[in-house]
Amino acid sequence: MPKPQEIVLAEPRGFCAGVDRAIEIVERAIAKFGAPIYVRHEIVHNTFVVNDLKTRGAIFIEELDDVPPGATLVFSAHGVSQAVQQEAQRRGFQIFDATCPLVSKVHVEVAKLAKEGYEFIMIGHKGHPEVEGTMGQLDHGIHLVEEVEDVAKVQPAQTELLAVVTQTTLSVDDAAAIMAAVRERFPQIRVPKQQDICYATQNRQDAVKVLSPQVDVVIVVGSPTSSNSNRLRELAARLGTPAYMVDNAQELQPAWFEGAARVGLTAGASAPEVLVREVIDRIKALGATSVRSMNGIEETVKFPLPKGLKIDAATGLEIEVRKAPELGPGH
Repeated sequence: MPKPQEIVLAEPRGFCAGVDRAIEIVERAIAKFGAPIYVRHEIVHNTFVVNDLKTRGAIFIEELDDVPPGATLVFSAHGVSQAVQQEAQRRGFQIFDATCPLVSKVHVEVAKLAKEGYEFIMIGHKGHPEVEGTMGQLDHGIHLVEEVEDVAKVQPAQTELLAVVTQTTLSVDDAAAIMAAVRERFPQIRVPKQQDICYATQNRQDAVKVLSPQVDVVIVVGSPTSSNSNRLRELAARLGTPAYMVDNAQELQPAWFEGAARVGLTAGASAPEVLVREVIDRIKALGATSVRSMNGIEETVKFPLPKGLKIDAATGLEIEVRKAPELGPGH
């Protein structure tokens, strides 16, 4: 049976600007205020990243009851509800919000249109922290749909003022199908000027669409809780290429590569490049002799850090933070 010969790397892959920013917020908070720093929910959905930050002094919690008085608290990249924000402020925590700015954009749009009397349909996955955070911007008036069939069940109080928003990490194709059903049922619904699905999710899915037909198997590096990573695996499989998602190189199964001369490799937006490199080494150990990168979009987006973490008030200097060397260049 032929062994893998070539590894083809998707471009772009791995960390996005929102993930880079969220991790840096935790690192800078630890550097400036000292450990421990409390983080509500996993800062991003990646086991390696979370465990790395734990070793440096981050404590991950789900309930604010677990945060001691006067502590420094970071909200995860997925965003939080108004109730969580208000409760955290009431308790007097020092708060840094690592919500991805593209998620915050959706929150701002919801708040703005709600003041004008709008109800909302949200396309997303029930129970995902980003969906809980967005739906929690209002007390009522947001109807969640997960698939096309759900659209027929939505019963808004009125249809004159109705808008649609989406989770930022969905499958572009799945969201388009649901959006089409929403617009068919509610022709006058207000849609975002720019789609809510984030640029990084779109770019990684587009890269997999190019990658999949060129290879015999696709490996996606990402944690099981990562929505955008799951969508990459599903997309490759839908395109007819066997596809597997792994949290790390140890999860690779030699049987996946039997008869697969060319292996495609990508990573979700919360997966660091160090994990990709370890997967490459493991596939090389199974026989692969060459690695090449596809041509792809070069992402140059960078989001600013929150006030209070940019400059050291005592010295007026930018705070330098030791980046984890294992995250590799550019990450």
